[in-house]
Amino acid sequence: MVVRIFFLFTKIGVFTIGGGYAVIPLIERDIVSRDWLTKEELYELIAVTESLPGVFATNIAALVGYKVYGLKGGVFAALGTIIAPFFIIIFIAMFFTKFQENIWVAKAFKALRPAVVALIVAPCFSVAKANNLTLKTAVFPALALILMIFFKVSPVWIVIFGCLGGLLYTFKLQK
Repeated sequence: MVVRIFFLFTKIGVFTIGGGYAVIPLIERDIVSRDWLTKEELYELIAVTESLPGVFATNIAALVGYKVYGLKGGVFAALGTIIAPFFIIIFIAMFFTKFQENIWVAKAFKALRPAVVALIVAPCFSVAKANNLTLKTAVFPALALILMIFFKVSPVWIVIFGCLGGLLYTFKLQK
């Protein structure tokens, strides 16, 4: 029943503030609790989604929908994540210029910042735990972060070298 997954991802789209990774706890709660996917399957889809171009929330929704209900499920889940934010942005755009100087609107946006950070950081710990991240394997993400922040290495190069390193490691394991 693809309508169920459409409305589920529409609800997720409405309540996701912070984009991308902020959808992970909501998807995990709603999809895993319904036994549509296991946590391991969800984290595998997250890993695939991270390697895809495009909007994270829409890509993960499409993959989850596809895994649960096939092609129609993927399309309906992706549409569900797109529709609500689309109308919310249109609504905000229509009225934002009138309210942007309002002290209460400014305070509301300021108050949302820590919540957004928490929504983004929490899934990072869940994914690390699910993938059995150890101190030894945490070296590579830490090194990538250091290269990007302090040496201004483009994330594109980090991804390319990460892919090449993964391929070399895989071929080395097969031999």
